[in-house]
Amino acid sequence: MIPLVDLKSEYEKLRSNIQKEINKVIEDSSFILGSNGKEIESKISRYTNTKYGIGVGSGTDALLIALESLKIGKNDEVITTPFTFFATAEVITRVGATPVFVDIDPKTYNINPELIEKAITKKTKAIIVVHLFGQPADMDPIMKIAEKHNLKVIEDACQSIGAVYKGRKTGSIGDAGCYSFFPSKNLGAYGDGGIIVTDNEEICQNAKLLRNHGSTKKYEHKMIGINSRLDELQAAILKVKFNMLEEWNIKRREIAKKYTEELNGIVNTPFVEKESLHVFHQYCIQTKCRDQLSSFLKKKNIATAVYYPIPLHLQPVYKYLQYKQNQFPFAEKVSKNILALPIFPMMTEEQQKYIVSSIKEFLGDNYEGD
Repeated sequence: MIPLVDLKSEYEKLRSNIQKEINKVIEDSSFILGSNGKEIESKISRYTNTKYGIGVGSGTDALLIALESLKIGKNDEVITTPFTFFATAEVITRVGATPVFVDIDPKTYNINPELIEKAITKKTKAIIVVHLFGQPADMDPIMKIAEKHNLKVIEDACQSIGAVYKGRKTGSIGDAGCYSFFPSKNLGAYGDGGIIVTDNEEICQNAKLLRNHGSTKKYEHKMIGINSRLDELQAAILKVKFNMLEEWNIKRREIAKKYTEELNGIVNTPFVEKESLHVFHQYCIQTKCRDQLSSFLKKKNIATAVYYPIPLHLQPVYKYLQYKQNQFPFAEKVSKNILALPIFPMMTEEQQKYIVSSIKEFLGDNYEGD
């Protein structure tokens, strides 16, 4: 079986160094808020050219804490995309605010900047921008809109560590950037983990308080926080894997390029902005016979996945927002046609050739268009 992502092959390559770091943590017996956490915070902040890195328990917690650090909550509105993982909107609701959706750019699948301004009201406090599948969103117009209307910008860069927009790493452009270290991410831990990056000292200090029960001094609490700390074992693993991030992202782009060369004209292949550096957390095609192709590939022992089958505005939990079917036509169309193919740094040429030939076997030479 060719998996969607092969974490075992990554581990085999790094096994000795990872085990060495894990053993050190266990021998030192310092598991929470220790030196490894500080080191990975420093590495990520330097890598993204930001002043501060705050390790947290997950990418979802990073988004939640970023919102709370910016004092966004009850009666506020936050604009975001309906075509993303549920957590992006979930955290908005969790802090007591209301998610306001706008449609996506049909080429990049990211939020369409041209639609944002129409969605702004007196209650709007922020925009959460998602760099979906590793493709940077168009940040320049978004930042101009935010500045014009005095809005905060949080970058959901959970899928885009290493991606670059006009010379700047995603996550470093808005008020705060949030990354996930979920195991399948381009930089993944062996459990949950995340980090917030920012140039804003107040956001940094608030985030550090919020991740640790609102406390800097033991048993003294300055605000209501949560327990969301990047533990030392995960931080130690991330230190080892961080050294491979750039090399593995390059490999992902090489695999993506081969896919596109072979499949362009047969399916709708990913669009990449010229001034951006995509890191291909996922390689997603579109085809009108998505479900049939997925079933066929499964029989060929090739894993696929659908990201995402139900746009957020149509999720049952958000019925109260009273969005309607066809309100965001591009998000809805993509959700019906999109299919993620296997992509991981250790993918062999033979594996990729087999995937491509299997897709061609099923679809033939008939391009279906968009």
